[in-house]
Amino acid sequence: MDCKSGKIDLHIHSNASDGSLAPAQILSQAAACGLAAISITDHDTVAGVKTALEIRRSQGPAFISGVEISAEFPPGFNAAGSMHLLGYGFDPYNQPLAELLEKQQQSRVRRNPRILEKLADLGIDMHMADIAAEARKDEIARPHIAAHMVKKGYAASIDDAFDRFLAKGQPAYVDRFRINPEEAIFHIHQSGGVAVLAHPGLLVFKPGGELEKLVAALTAMGLDGLEAYYSGHSPAQTAAFEALAEKYGLLLTGGSDFHGDINPEIRMGKGAGNLHVPYELFVRLCRALTERTSTG
Repeated sequence: MDCKSGKIDLHIHSNASDGSLAPAQILSQAAACGLAAISITDHDTVAGVKTALEIRRSQGPAFISGVEISAEFPPGFNAAGSMHLLGYGFDPYNQPLAELLEKQQQSRVRRNPRILEKLADLGIDMHMADIAAEARKDEIARPHIAAHMVKKGYAASIDDAFDRFLAKGQPAYVDRFRINPEEAIFHIHQSGGVAVLAHPGLLVFKPGGELEKLVAALTAMGLDGLEAYYSGHSPAQTAAFEALAEKYGLLLTGGSDFHGDINPEIRMGKGAGNLHVPYELFVRLCRALTERTSTG
């Protein structure tokens, strides 16, 4: 495979968070897809990254550590929900980062029973043990709850479950702790990585909000890059994000946000069918990581 002309996918979820494939399956599928480089970017955990690093072979795609951290918006930004920051190339065994991620995970654990209580008030009777058994894991996220709602006949699809019950503003939504972005960026840097704003096209700003102002604020905090190439971005959005990254001196990254069976229309390396993340972006990312290491 000519890696220089190949594709990469730096936004993949394993079953360590809300994906359906184990890290070994992801590595095998990435090789079968002919991808030149990948990253596993699970929500607030690096368990899948550690497993992938233990089992990866010399053959197949290059692999870089990754994580997707849920963060609150900086003060003064009129935006809905949370934003996600991607970390790349960090030490997955870094203790301060591990403590931060554990705090994030525990906030999810505490939220789940409250979600089920709200669903019960709506006449939707479900039990955490059944959801965990169906997901085949102990760490449960909202997509697993949504999948069980579909199985029990309470929703037509995972999207339907979110749209009517689980999304922010819906009757079973429960908020949770999110780290402030400056602290998240600090921990990513402190562990040797670079910080990237995930899927900026999915951010929802209320009147008075503006993406460029957010990017400027995050850049002042140390943000390193923008995920311009993404399954949910139109060509016009991608071009706009490329221009924004150039203006603020940011790296470009990209990925499919692959979850496997949880979201089957999104395929690894291809997104909805028209995603192409060039290998050159991986080269630039690795160069930035080398420069960060050499400068301390």
